[in-house]
Amino acid sequence: MSYANRARPPRTLTADEQRRILAQTGKLRGDFRDHMLIAMALGTGLREFELCALDCGDVFNARLAARRRVELRTFKGGSDSPALQEVFVPDALAHKLTRFAKWKKKEGQDTAPSAPLFVARGARRLSCRRVREIFADARELAELGDRLHFHSLRHTFCQNLYERTRDIRLVQRAARHANLTTTTIYAEPSTEMVAGAVRDLEC
Repeated sequence: MSYANRARPPRTLTADEQRRILAQTGKLRGDFRDHMLIAMALGTGLREFELCALDCGDVFNARLAARRRVELRTFKGGSDSPALQEVFVPDALAHKLTRFAKWKKKEGQDTAPSAPLFVARGARRLSCRRVREIFADARELAELGDRLHFHSLRHTFCQNLYERTRDIRLVQRAARHANLTTTTIYAEPSTEMVAGAVRDLEC
């Protein structure tokens, strides 16, 4: 196979970049929403339109505590692959989501099951365009440069999961890929892994 024909590694955030963007958005006064958007993408691998489509009832139970499994109603591929559309919520993210529910109530936002999870001004559902703008602002705040885009958070979720488990089929299910070939790109060593391995070479 020609090297030119091989798929390029996905653009992902390094561990340091993940810490920086979460830390910087966590410092924003009065708007926990932006931090939660990024935390949700990093912790679940949800795409921007999937995040925008979430309602409070999708992620909170009747007591406004975070659900550990989220069943998506809106997802890539629509009704062609409904069995794949279950998202698992990490412990740290579940804790943040419960805090987010309290923050929304404090801000006077609707937390009814049918209310949008992420809202813009006027209580309107957040748009995908606005999500991309929020990420661009967060990226600048964390001084990450302009090589990354919002979908890089999904790539990072998949890469992190593979590096933790070395189980490509587990990543396939978590990413909700219908085809394993789509997932195998995350089995390629990341730039951070290569740099770490080379760092200790004797020469």
